[in-house]
Amino acid sequence: MTNNSPISKLKEQAEALITEEDFFQSVNDAAGSEDWLSETEGQLAVDVYQNKDELVIKAPIAGVKPDDIDIAITDDVVTIKGHRQDTKEVESEHYFAQECYWGAFSRSVILPVATVSDKAQASFKNGILSIRLPKADQAKVRKIKVSAE
Repeated sequence: MTNNSPISKLKEQAEALITEEDFFQSVNDAAGSEDWLSETEGQLAVDVYQNKDELVIKAPIAGVKPDDIDIAITDDVVTIKGHRQDTKEVESEHYFAQECYWGAFSRSVILPVATVSDKAQASFKNGILSIRLPKADQAKVRKIKVSAE
């Protein structure tokens, strides 16, 4: 006896899709081509914080050489660009999950406080990029005492 409930129909469709002989090809066909992601640019996750004297930007960039990272600083924006090279050990149709981003990436961060970009420093340790921008004098908080008259 066949059950005609919506859940049974959905289960039948899912089983048909999973048992389809060329499941991965059908997914690629639906996306338009195998390289539909190759035209996009990845975006970095960043932490941006400040201490008393500087603004700090940190970004995990594993698998990239420091020479392959480009940092541009203007008065109010820091832009980080680079490229993570895929080793192509396995063809895309053999993946069960592919969450790592390979290819060009970039991220622009609008600076929330005034900085002295000429004195910015960048370091790369254990796959973490750190950019340190000294705060401009007008961005540093100063306390003044109120005098009574």
